[in-house]
Amino acid sequence: MNPVAEVDGLRVEVAGGTLVDGVSLTARAGRITALVGPSGSGKTTTGRALLGEFPPGARVDGRIRTPGPGAVGYVPQHPAAVLNPARRAGALLRDIAALRGGTRREIRDRVEHALRRAQLPDPATVLRRYPHQLSGGQQQRVVIAQALLLGARVIVADEPTTGQDPATKRGVVEALADVAEQGIALVLLSHDRDVVRQLADDVVVLRAGRVVDRGPADTVLPAAVKPVADRSRSAVPPAVPPAGTRVEARDLTARHRTTRGAVPVLHGVTVSVAPGECLAVAGRSGSGKTTLGRCLAGLHSAYDGAVLLGGAPLPRSLRARTRAELAAVQYVFQDPGAAFDEHRPVLDQVARTAVRLRGADRHTARRAAVRTLAELGLAEDLTLRRPGALSGGELQRAALARALLAEPRVLICDEITSGLDPATRDAILAVLTRLRDRTALSLVFITHDRNAADALADRTAELDAGRLVACG
Repeated sequence: MNPVAEVDGLRVEVAGGTLVDGVSLTARAGRITALVGPSGSGKTTTGRALLGEFPPGARVDGRIRTPGPGAVGYVPQHPAAVLNPARRAGALLRDIAALRGGTRREIRDRVEHALRRAQLPDPATVLRRYPHQLSGGQQQRVVIAQALLLGARVIVADEPTTGQDPATKRGVVEALADVAEQGIALVLLSHDRDVVRQLADDVVVLRAGRVVDRGPADTVLPAAVKPVADRSRSAVPPAVPPAGTRVEARDLTARHRTTRGAVPVLHGVTVSVAPGECLAVAGRSGSGKTTLGRCLAGLHSAYDGAVLLGGAPLPRSLRARTRAELAAVQYVFQDPGAAFDEHRPVLDQVARTAVRLRGADRHTARRAAVRTLAELGLAEDLTLRRPGALSGGELQRAALARALLAEPRVLICDEITSGLDPATRDAILAVLTRLRDRTALSLVFITHDRNAADALADRTAELDAGRLVACG
């Protein structure tokens, strides 16, 4: 079977550090080649090389062969990065579909067909919404539809099942398998080894930027990783058991504003979290999980009801909150890349939180940032780079460190473990557990990762279509 695209002996260096070293792979028509490895192993750098894209200031050696301009599609780990926040999903997709010509009806039908193939069963609703009004899972599937409409001969899918509920994940797996069945070469970058086993024909294993193994999926991948055990929890409970309520959403009814009026996304939701407690928020993509978290953090103000911190109402808008209130409730986004300035070193941006929200001097803030980042597995020399030189998993840990430097009383984590390999995920859960035990930090843990929720959460709030259907 003839290769559609090839990478041969790829070496990429940034600021004296080597991101990938001698990586080679072949993408063949109708086959799925998976790149696996821990965060920072070079998966995304290799995948983006097929698009001719590299971090700023990168020195590149090796050979890359692709079918030509526009022949390689990309589905990023964080789909909001390629969706225009000022345009509705429908406008973007119709523009792409129109490149092939046809009547307005043919273009509309082409778009709706692509969305259904990407496992979005209600295209009309999605087409009317702006990217920020879509869940992370919905954004991901819109980008998959975009790649399908472009008709690329090679598609690079970077963690395409990240942050999705099991039912949605199955749909994405089916959509990607359908892409390959049409004769398109698929390069899959993933931490989800179950998905890799289902999809991949060939697997390339990376570690520290080098290929350490390759071959058929059933021979290369080890046995499935066991579910996360509750081993990260401290054996010694806090001296004073947590009591009372620290943060509460009371009878929350939230809306998205559109040109056709307000669209309800939460319906009378009431939840609370005590000091030192972790509440997991679960539910299918689009169920309202992220909107609930954003309301608590002051990032979504279009709601009725109240958000209280220590029994006192919090202003709805982030802009109306005091510096102490901003520090008290911190939010870690599912897409950390969008939350960093691409032109400044990561370490400086993490340290800035302690200066801005706690009044720390720059030297003290920098030392605290280095210490916190190291605890999360990020060495100082790595964090001196700009965000584009870090992997998605490394940026996710940097985003968590930045929030922790505010010394929050409430931490809202939106799918922060979904793009991490199992070992890194367990390390993050252990850090959060130590913080709960040491500082009585309250956690709101938005997740589709049931293993992570079981390891960390005391209770789970289940949302369905914006309604609280279970909590316990």
